Amino acid sequence: MTTLVNRNVVVDGRRTSMRLEPEMWEALEEVCRREDITVSEFCSIVDGIRGDGGLTAATRVCLLLYFRDVAQEKPRRTPRSATKILPAPASEMV
Repeated sequence: MTTLVNRNVVVDGRRTSMRLEPEMWEALEEVCRREDITVSEFCSIVDGIRGDGGLTAATRVCLLLYFRDVAQEKPRRTPRSATKILPAPASEMV
């Protein structure tokens, strides 16, 4: 089993920490490179839309959804917005 790696990130101006698998950190860094945003910007976007769940879990879900869209070759979304990182709401997928 992979050891979790703890890193500090800044979310909307406040410092917090997240524990992710090394592979998840690599995936997060890749998404940020592709989208030309920082890890802190990504985490701030996720924090703004995550609801009551935790930031770490929401980050994992966003990464999964992002790469699922890439694998399905879905068209790119609006830059630097939550809609670029996240898929359309479930109501729009019917």
